[in-house]
Amino acid sequence: MSSLRKRVADAAEIALAAHKYVTFLDVVTGLRWLHSRHVDTWRQGRVATLAELADVREDRLLDAAAILREWAEARGLTPVAVPYLSSSRERRPLRFTDGGDQEPFRVHWMSPELTPARVRQLTERHSKAPDLVVVSPDKPWTCAVCGDTGPYLIMEGAEPSCLTCADMDHLVFLPSGDAALTRRAKKESTLSAVVVRFNRRRKVYQRIGTLVEQTALALAEEQCLADEEVRRRRRERDRERRAGEDLEFQARMTEEILRLFPRCPRERAEEIAAHAGQRGSGRVGRTAAAKALDETAITLAVVASVRHLDTDYDRLLMDGVPRLEARDLIRDAVEAKLASWR
Repeated sequence: MSSLRKRVADAAEIALAAHKYVTFLDVVTGLRWLHSRHVDTWRQGRVATLAELADVREDRLLDAAAILREWAEARGLTPVAVPYLSSSRERRPLRFTDGGDQEPFRVHWMSPELTPARVRQLTERHSKAPDLVVVSPDKPWTCAVCGDTGPYLIMEGAEPSCLTCADMDHLVFLPSGDAALTRRAKKESTLSAVVVRFNRRRKVYQRIGTLVEQTALALAEEQCLADEEVRRRRRERDRERRAGEDLEFQARMTEEILRLFPRCPRERAEEIAAHAGQRGSGRVGRTAAAKALDETAITLAVVASVRHLDTDYDRLLMDGVPRLEARDLIRDAVEAKLASWR
């Protein structure tokens, strides 16, 4: 239990540093008991409980929730109960475990640094019913109601329905890419849904667009044309601001790499930070743990660099060696390089 206490505390500290509050989901994903794709599946209402997808027994989830409460109370965090609703049509309350009280899992622990107004804002945002989620399936499927199929499905209960049976076939697809157009079309549309597709390489559901009413899309397009130049200038300013933030973050990451590996050449540390911390890359440097300069996350970024640049790993993959076997073959070389840098 003492080991679990430390691991829960570490995961909670990272989440708190990243966004000033901690949830049970932050902890279990931080512990690697659940992947974000499992949380997506659960939120879509495709399983009865989150525990069904976890790599541990339900009693371990209960232990983690209890430890999180103790840790949060000791830190003086404020508990706020938040409802968890499915993104399916019936918006049913989501269950974390099969039995018992679900409230310990629903508590969001807010930092005392947050103003009352910000706590209220976060609570309202988290309490809001989630967007309906429609899946663009990557394999054959059949509607549970009519027995037909189609390009999209939505979960109703534990069964998939086509958009015709779900009374959503009048909506049109708006691809991702124009944030202003999407935001305005959703605002004008009485009924809308986010469209996701499973990315097998990254093993997560990714948003590919939105379903909205045709009239809402036409109105949103008119609005976007009216202020296109203003939004272009704002995007340019935002791009410059984000570039400055990225450089600052990568500089801090470089210094942390050099603290952990003082014999690593500075140029190499800068290369690792720039590569791992690239915005939108999905690499380890963009995780919440890395942004909080967590030692494990930073070390993983260094290991990845050594693996690709200082060993035969890439050549082994090209020769058809399975990934896990290739990692075993180059493990000693990686450890030797890390030891020389330490």
